[in-house]
Amino acid sequence: MIETGARRREIDEVASELFHANGYAATSVRDIARALDIQGASLYAHVASKEDVLWSIVDWAAAEFEQAADRAIADTSTADAVERLAALVEAHVEVVTADPERSSVFVTEWRHLSEPRRAAVGDRRDAYEARFRTTIEDGVAVGAFRATDPAIAATFILTALNGIATWFRAGGRLTPDRIADHYVELALRSLSEDHR
Repeated sequence: MIETGARRREIDEVASELFHANGYAATSVRDIARALDIQGASLYAHVASKEDVLWSIVDWAAAEFEQAADRAIADTSTADAVERLAALVEAHVEVVTADPERSSVFVTEWRHLSEPRRAAVGDRRDAYEARFRTTIEDGVAVGAFRATDPAIAATFILTALNGIATWFRAGGRLTPDRIADHYVELALRSLSEDHR
């Protein structure tokens, strides 16, 4: 029986921590079961495979990023590109800092999925990046951002944002809100005409 309840969420949480710390390839089903204090074979009563656990984590994280970005865009739908980009950066930081382990797994481990899951995640990542790219294109078109390649600029910003998952610790020197403030400032400055 494959579960979708509390035990299944616990499996995803523990697996996220292990995949984040050790990588998907270096984490075995036995490692996950040991962390849950159950027998390795017993884990299969709750999940079909280790890849299904990874898929569940990646799918959940993708949805979190998508929903946060869509809310940010909806909240600034009449605003200019600068405000939209700031809202997108803030939303991304919020998701990463709310669950850095799952975010890290989404960013680094999705390539271990088999086809067609990997292709589906690739399409979702491209669509997510397009939200940033389109916002930058809009800003360039009206002179709010300097002329630059919007795809490269979006990749630059997202690479920096995704890196937060590698170093963020709850209770650290900066709160998620302060991190978002810094990243918004840096993103906007990187696209401004005068960024000396």
